[in-house]
Amino acid sequence: MAHVVDARLTVDGSTRELPIERATVGNDGVSVATLLRDTGLVTVDPGFMNTASCESSITYIDGDAGILRYRGYPIEQLAENSTFLEVAYLLIHGELPTQDQLTALNNRVARHMHVHEGIKTFLGAFPRDAHPMAVLSGAISALSTFYPESVGRSPEQIELATVLLLAKSATVIAYLQRRAGGGDLIEPRRGGHYVDEFMRIAFSPESGEIEIDPAVRRAVDLLLILHGDHEQNCSTSTVRIVGSSHANIYASVAAGVGALSGPLHGGANEAALRMFDQIKESGDTIEQFVAKVKDKAEGARLMGFGHRVYKSYDPRGAVVKKTADKLLTQLGGSDETFQMAQRLEEIALSDDYFIERKLYPNVDFYTGLLYSAMGFPTAMFTPLFALGRMPGWIAHYREMLNDPRTKIGRPRQIYTGEVERDYVSLEDR
Repeated sequence: MAHVVDARLTVDGSTRELPIERATVGNDGVSVATLLRDTGLVTVDPGFMNTASCESSITYIDGDAGILRYRGYPIEQLAENSTFLEVAYLLIHGELPTQDQLTALNNRVARHMHVHEGIKTFLGAFPRDAHPMAVLSGAISALSTFYPESVGRSPEQIELATVLLLAKSATVIAYLQRRAGGGDLIEPRRGGHYVDEFMRIAFSPESGEIEIDPAVRRAVDLLLILHGDHEQNCSTSTVRIVGSSHANIYASVAAGVGALSGPLHGGANEAALRMFDQIKESGDTIEQFVAKVKDKAEGARLMGFGHRVYKSYDPRGAVVKKTADKLLTQLGGSDETFQMAQRLEEIALSDDYFIERKLYPNVDFYTGLLYSAMGFPTAMFTPLFALGRMPGWIAHYREMLNDPRTKIGRPRQIYTGEVERDYVSLEDR
């Protein structure tokens, strides 16, 4: 990418030119790559809110305008027309697949949904009440030991690992759902639809098969698509920084799962549903809860509204709202939580307090309600997020791997501790 010099930094009367790195759309960047070497100074940016750690061609977000595009395609178009594996192919390979390419990916993923018996034993060793995100992180890391032929940095190994992660993470998460319900594990079928097989493994009784409601299948596909990637978020940045040390893709993705488990990241959909439980326990109406939020009353935390990036309506929330309104009515229209959510959303979209602060419902507000209506317990919401984010993590690992500018991640700091001190022997302290 061409560098255009049109930024200058003046320090102690000395001025240095800083190159500008141009984006195809969105924010350009002022390169400070040589700042420490040239000046002895570093930049300070807590949370890296103004720091671009890489160039990427995968996902574009405009938070002010409420835009999300995968490889240039608006999320609204993909959500309406695509399947999850089609979007996974797009994110990972850069282009929408042909019919033959999509069929090949579907067949290859379906063929690999069976997991090694050792993985089943591994999953069974955890307590049934263990949080599934902790188990999922361990299981993904363990895949490298059961499938060593896929560990490495060659194109063939990365391609195999890509398929194994898409396939086996779905089965592992479905098994975690079965274990949460106390059921024994069942085998995937060859050649099934990705979402159908996932739901069948997760919910089928030990004798007999469940029939997947087409509306539920489409909703799961949609939710996975909406979570496919989201630029340099906490978990994706974690995948990249771990991978920058030449750690294998399984170790890097497992680290991403750990980052996603935090309540400020993937755990937000769990927190949104817990909010409604707390409102019920308090006996408050939604109006009374909103009043407490405005008064900043202790314990009154609004979850599922606002976003770190989006300063207008979360485009994913806008997409899933249509499905949520229809499917929640079909699956649980009389449910108290659904009715509370509808009322809270209604208030939020019309109350000046929310509008002035740009506190619009985000994707987490709806996903927890949908997953709950489908029969998933709260603890499974974040693993489902992880399943959707798997193609994004894989795409970023592969992009990082092929970027000649990649260096091992090593942020700097501003040291504020003690200056040099002499050691004092134990008896003199």
